[in-house]
Amino acid sequence: MRPFNGIKPQDIVIMLKLVGFGEQRWRHIDIADSMGLSQTEISFALDRCKTVGFIDSSKKKVMKSALLEFLSHGLKYVFPAKPGPICRGIPTAHCAPPLSNTIVSSDDDRYVWPWDEGKVRGQAIEPLYPNAPLAAKNDRKLYEFLALVDAIRVGRAREKILAIKELEARLKVSGDKWKI
Repeated sequence: MRPFNGIKPQDIVIMLKLVGFGEQRWRHIDIADSMGLSQTEISFALDRCKTVGFIDSSKKKVMKSALLEFLSHGLKYVFPAKPGPICRGIPTAHCAPPLSNTIVSSDDDRYVWPWDEGKVRGQAIEPLYPNAPLAAKNDRKLYEFLALVDAIRVGRAREKILAIKELEARLKVSGDKWKI
């Protein structure tokens, strides 16, 4: 058995990617190619996620309640985000769908992942995982999951609550127990 080295940011992104697959079958290579990771990195990530209870022993079924609990209560402490300088990038947190449909942000209240090809200016937020913008660029579901995660990492109370409720709905996990 490999030693446990703790959960890594890419592990969370991989779990969200798997949730996005729904009932669709997937292979390690499918995830690796879409995220810019090796199949070995995917395998190690799935092992870590199994150890902490985010995925079942077969490494095929995401334990959505456990993942939601971590996203709601632990994520901001383990993988915090601090707004950085103004830059061009891809909107995230409350500035990206789905929260941008509910929350109106002013020009000086925008968060972006720094990206040379980005068309929006805002405060830089380091993505949960460096390849996240690239992975999200081709996967709308993953992009929205990562924006919700960023709303939890950097948002104010209202944004966090809305993000958690949206994650509950998308993960199909019910619970008033997830209140902040």
